[in-house]
Amino acid sequence: MRRLTVLGTCGAWPEAGRSASGFLLEYDGFRLVLDLGYGTFPRLSEHCADGRVDAVVITHEHPDHCADLSALCRARYFAPERGARLPLYCTPGVVGWVQAMEPTEDLLDVFDVHPLPSDHRVGPFRLDTAPLPHHVPHAGVRLTAPGLTFAYSGDAGPDPALARLAAGADLFIAGATLQGAAAGDGDPHLMSASDAGSWAARAGAERLLLTHFWPGSDRTRSTAEARSTFPGEVIAAEEGMVLTF
Repeated sequence: MRRLTVLGTCGAWPEAGRSASGFLLEYDGFRLVLDLGYGTFPRLSEHCADGRVDAVVITHEHPDHCADLSALCRARYFAPERGARLPLYCTPGVVGWVQAMEPTEDLLDVFDVHPLPSDHRVGPFRLDTAPLPHHVPHAGVRLTAPGLTFAYSGDAGPDPALARLAAGADLFIAGATLQGAAAGDGDPHLMSASDAGSWAARAGAERLLLTHFWPGSDRTRSTAEARSTFPGEVIAAEEGMVLTF
């Protein structure tokens, strides 16, 4: 089975009934989490009881992308059978931020931490990353396995590295926090929907999945703005959405 499950789609904080950034990527039995922001762990638990995943990749330390690492840590720490440490690939600051919420449990008892940006072999995937512009250190992600390539911008601003990370990707998951800005003319630390479409087009990605919507945003408008700059399929992410490959 090869599928992507959307755990959360909001940037900054989650709207009622939604969660912040998070995805579960499954590839022939290997389960990898991409970001785990506010409210994503209960949704993850619907698919992976007790946080039984195989690896976690966190793009940066902002809590809308990593807050529920605390819940995952507790689920693994207090499990009847803790098992081996879970590989955690993350940028500087993530472990310290989450550890501050866990003064009695040592995250390093649960997680085997690997620094980003750097490149790794993660189960069936080759993980390639690159620094992207944001308010804190941030890694863009490319995951490649036989017959399948994903790219994920996280919460970053527009940058030429996006074209390399998403080159020929089957799916480019891109932040669409802003609306209305012409591609490249908005906040240097965040992307608009039109930015997302523009970089997907430059990369030659097959499909574009918009995410990291500012709470209250009209997602139909964001989708239309991305379609104005990207000729391929554009999808607005929704909690619980499943894409198969």
